[in-house]
Amino acid sequence: MSEALSIPGWRHIYSGKVRDLYASEDPADTRLLVVASDRVSAFDFVLSPGIPKKGELLTSLSTWWFQQLADVPNHIAEGEIPDAVAGRAMLAMALEMLPIECVVRGYITGSGWAEYVRSGTVCGIPLPAGLKNGDRLPEPLFTPAYKAPMGEHDENITFERVVELVGAERAAELRDTSIALYTRAAAIAEEKGLILADTKFEFGTDADGTLRLADEVLTSDSSRYWDASSWQNGATPDERMASFDKQIVRDWLAANWDKQGEPPALPEEIVERTAARYRELIERLAG
Repeated sequence: MSEALSIPGWRHIYSGKVRDLYASEDPADTRLLVVASDRVSAFDFVLSPGIPKKGELLTSLSTWWFQQLADVPNHIAEGEIPDAVAGRAMLAMALEMLPIECVVRGYITGSGWAEYVRSGTVCGIPLPAGLKNGDRLPEPLFTPAYKAPMGEHDENITFERVVELVGAERAAELRDTSIALYTRAAAIAEEKGLILADTKFEFGTDADGTLRLADEVLTSDSSRYWDASSWQNGATPDERMASFDKQIVRDWLAANWDKQGEPPALPEEIVERTAARYRELIERLAG
């Protein structure tokens, strides 16, 4: 993983797979600086090389979505972004982050499809028989995961387990807020000829206990977007569900790496195609 930047006035405190987190060197300033890098991860590995301009594209898309959903409390804080990270950083309130990945699925695909084929369920939730890969679900499903420590796999959990972790009232608030956000975002995407197949939200609480939408929101790293006309008319699952994200990277790795040891470096063509998909998504959504 590349080293975090040195930013005057800010102290690096944490690096995730994609984002770097900084705290102000002013003890009176509790805001955090969240910087999106060009790093790309798949199968729990940070890959090399990164995707050019990815940090800027993710930040632009997150910022755009926070504006569309501005009536929902979020983590955005006011202030000037340092020049060194202009365009790929946002200022955020310091929150007590909840250990839940709030995944909402509107369509069946990916690991949900694999489970459905085995058992007729997604994350243990029974579904009607006869669904095909990529089909729209009867209603959006809240399928939470427990946020694992760095380097470990996130673990799908039941709603009952969410209740154990955060209490019944907060668990219901997480579920209802996540499904409402997904439903609104899916309708906005639909107007732009896009399908929001699934997404994951993260939340934290502020000093008053208010639940706030945090981290990134509805980006190509946290969501699966498809082209609506391709989904409608495509002849194969690959045509119907070509994602505006790093699926190109995942597919290449799956075909060229046995998941043993370090993953191979990404070819230039894969990097360029992935960057183009990220760019196309934000152009179609935000214009």
